[in-house]
Formats: sequence, structure tokens, C-alpha cells
Amino acid sequence: MNTKQLITLKPLWHNEKQFIAIHFDINDTVNEYVKNLSYVKWSETYQVFCTHFSNKRIHELFTYFREKDWYVNYDALKTTTKGNDSTKIKKGITINTLPKLNDNYSKTISQYEKWLEQKRFSPNTVRTYVEVTSLFLRYLDLKNISVISARSIEQFNYDFIFSTKKSVSYQNQCISGIKHFIDFKKIEIEAIEIERPEKDRKLPNVLSKIEVKSLLDATKNLKHKTLLSLVYSAGLRIGEALSLTIKDVDFERGLIHIKSAKGRKDRYTLLSRNLIPILQSYMNHYNPKNHLFEGRMGNLYTQVSARQVIKKSLSNAGIKKYATLHTLRHSFATHLLENGTDIRYIQELLGHNSPKTTMIYTHISTTNLRDIKNPFDNL
Repeated sequence: MNTKQLITLKPLWHNEKQFIAIHFDINDTVNEYVKNLSYVKWSETYQVFCTHFSNKRIHELFTYFREKDWYVNYDALKTTTKGNDSTKIKKGITINTLPKLNDNYSKTISQYEKWLEQKRFSPNTVRTYVEVTSLFLRYLDLKNISVISARSIEQFNYDFIFSTKKSVSYQNQCISGIKHFIDFKKIEIEAIEIERPEKDRKLPNVLSKIEVKSLLDATKNLKHKTLLSLVYSAGLRIGEALSLTIKDVDFERGLIHIKSAKGRKDRYTLLSRNLIPILQSYMNHYNPKNHLFEGRMGNLYTQVSARQVIKKSLSNAGIKKYATLHTLRHSFATHLLENGTDIRYIQELLGHNSPKTTMIYTHISTTNLRDIKNPFDNL
């Protein structure tokens, strides 16, 4: 007997604002149905579809999913304190406090966006810089500030970022976006007295070799298994894996050609001999036309679908450790280092600009740690 699809709506808090997170088991049909909602966006940070919270929005989502005769569980949203305004905080200025972007600023922002694109910034960087600069201009409007100065930027940093306890990463993005805007407008200002905070130096999560094997063994779908195996065995970013064409895979030389990767660089990485039969079996079964991984209509396989693949595989494998597709790339590098591969080769395989970036894996590797004699053993 077929069970009905379950949709679970849960609260999600971000930057002092409440959102509705939409959870469901991996399913292409549901995935496409959710993407048809114009007010729902995919969160890269939380790896989930979400939308702004309101009682009206809960009703809209409930009605929308019930049209498909799916179960909708929104019990978690019922526990939200009634009348709690998530945009109100004791100090600082939130997004909802700011006025809308006026017509003049909207035109300027549109020109700024084109300028950034012509500078060949990545789409994600363009989107981020445009967003944070728009907030800065709205802040100027709120404060009736007509001239951009170092003082106004410092004031925005304190009121909007520091007082509301935004992350270090977000603060750096704001400063960078505004500085590029100043270059775009050719504005001359005095030195900005804002010390760039250093990011927290957190070590990435990695899976052990046993966990990687369990993950792949638990992935029964051939396409999904091939994708996860390729990401791990070649140390790929998910965008690189999904951009691969059939011609990029060199079976004879045992290499994969990564084109226009991060920083618009090309590189070669490894094609595992053990992966070749899996890859060939996948290609014979699915018969991709151009890109190695394609959707049902021959379009590119989406990152959203790929993230749902690993989420399901982790669950099936019983792995409780937090992991993403990028964790497989971290695991690839760490396992190479533990096998004795020179750090310079790992840097080339990963496509890192600086060896300093690759050196982080020396802090994760347990090879040298296992050789240290623990003083407790001599007691």
C-alpha cells in the first residue's frame, strides 16, 4: 500500500527573523512542485526550502500541498509564541526597520549589478554584494544621510551588523560590497576605521573511510551512487561535478578535466579505476547526451536534488555525523594526506590557489596524532 507524501513545516530562525522551513523526503515530484512557489527559496546555509513566516503563509502552504492530497504537519509552528515579533530586538536596526529602496537607489543598484558582472565576479558574489549594498543605501535613507562617508559606513556597521550580532562572515561581506560600490561610484572618502574581524577557524567535518563506504553501500540508485562516488573519488565541488560533460572524462588516462572551476581555472583530477565500471554502467543505463548528470528532460541535474541525495543516503547508512556533499571533498583530501600523498599534489587536485588553504587538512589528519605517545598510558 502506498503511503501519502509527508510535508513537515518547521520554524527556522535567521538573523533575528523567523522563517518557515519545508521538509520532505527526497522526491523529484515534490521538489519540482515546491520550486513552483515564487515566494519559496532554497537556503544554502540550512539546506532547506523556506519562506518568510506568517499565519497567512502557513495557510497558503497547507492549501497548496493539500491540493496534491499530501499530509501536512505544521505542529512545530503551533508552538511559536503568539504575538512574538521576531523583527523586534533590544538594540540595532533590522531589515524590517529599513525603508524600501527608493527609485533613484534602485536604478543605481541595477547599474552596480551590471558593473560587478562585467568585472566577472561570480553570480553568488554579485548577488551578495548587491544585497548588502542595498541594505546600506536603505539605512542611509532611514537616517536621512545624503552623502556616503567613512562615518556613515562605520555607523551602519555598528547599528546594523555589530549591534544585531551578525556573523563575522556577514560583516566582511557587507564591508566588501560597500567598498566595491564606492569604487563603482568613484567616491573619494577618508579611511574607514573598521577592523576586519577574522573568521572563526573551524575545522571541516570529514567522514572516515568506513563511513564513506557505508554511505555508498546504502545508496542503491545507480545515478545517485555514481554521483556521490565521483564527488568523493575526485574531490569535486558539487558545481564542478554537475557541470561535467561526457568529453571531460578521460577513461584511458584515468583523469577528469575540470573546466572553468572556482577562480575560472582549469585543472585535472583523478578518475578512480574502481569507479570506471560503475561510471560506464551508469552511462549505458541512463545514456546522458551532453552533461554527465542530466535531469529527466535532459537539463542539468540540480544542486538541490544532489543535496537531497546525500541527505537520504546518510539517513539510510545510519550516519549521525553532520555531513554535506562538500564533506566528501574534505574527506577525499584528508584520506589522501593520511595515505602519504604530498600536500602539493593535493593542492593541485583540489584546485586551491594557496597551499595555506590545503594545509587545513593537516589539522584533521589523524596519522601523526596516532604516533604520539599519550602520557596517561605510562601511569
